[in-house]
Amino acid sequence: MKYWSSDDEAETHVVYPARDAERSDHAFNDKSAAAEAAHFSTGSSSTTLDRSLAPIGVFDSGVGGLTILSALQRELPGEAFIYFGDTAHCPYGSRSEAEITALAVEASSFLLEQGAKLIVVACNTASQAALNTLRATFSVPFVGVVPAIKPAARTTKRGSIGVVATSRAAQAAYLQQLIDDFAAGLQVYAVGCPELVTLVEGGEFAGPRVETALHEALDPLLARNIDVLVLGCTHFPALRSTIERIVGKQVQVIDSGAAIARRTHSILDSEGLTRSLDEPAVSGLLKVYCSGEAEAFGQVASQLLGYPVDVQQIHMQEYSKE
Repeated sequence: MKYWSSDDEAETHVVYPARDAERSDHAFNDKSAAAEAAHFSTGSSSTTLDRSLAPIGVFDSGVGGLTILSALQRELPGEAFIYFGDTAHCPYGSRSEAEITALAVEASSFLLEQGAKLIVVACNTASQAALNTLRATFSVPFVGVVPAIKPAARTTKRGSIGVVATSRAAQAAYLQQLIDDFAAGLQVYAVGCPELVTLVEGGEFAGPRVETALHEALDPLLARNIDVLVLGCTHFPALRSTIERIVGKQVQVIDSGAAIARRTHSILDSEGLTRSLDEPAVSGLLKVYCSGEAEAFGQVASQLLGYPVDVQQIHMQEYSKE
């Protein structure tokens, strides 16, 4: 894998991380899971049924995970969702792995306090840094976000793939492992472009500043004759229309939203946690929280989701797991 840093130097990374976005090895119906989901009964045959009525938790460093939430809502229209955007600490890509892990534990603790039956880590950087710790700490299932290297490798005709991500995610061990496993023999070029996260967080999805930032990120990849572009950050699908116009019809743009939604559906089904069709419909039920300024977050969230979103601000320290 070739990676361009901010000074456009390329380097090769060979590293071997654990796989991301797999189902948790923990049992989903043990006593600790039931205790964390305090809204649901324990010690009876109705526990699994009760937990199936619980919401799905989703978190990200900011608004980017709403692109994953949209895919989840399309795949699972009968489910309720709780979304948390950790805007007080965004972006995660500039933080250490220890900081990201601690923030992810706090976010997960909050979602579990609200009764989440499953948590989607809708952030590539947090998935890479914290997923193993989250699975070791909590008993509910976790789904992480995986850059779509496998479908990109199946799609490319030229054998040249581009990846845009945050700087940390673009250099991550786990991205290299995905490439080793699914794109061996192909050319994969990764570019870190954290400024795009800042633009999306500010509600800028198009315009001159977005165009300039995208050209800086994409032009080096296009010069490598790529024919597939992987969006390796959940913020970037918000810029998809501009990205597709810049790269042209000869480059296919891929993100992992739909695949993560299908994976979530599969886990819910396999564990009997999918909301029954016999239950009253809860389509559209969504609660949104953030750790930063609620009004600004709500405005950007409403732009991304296409409907008005009410947001409540919460302070994360009180949800840290002892």
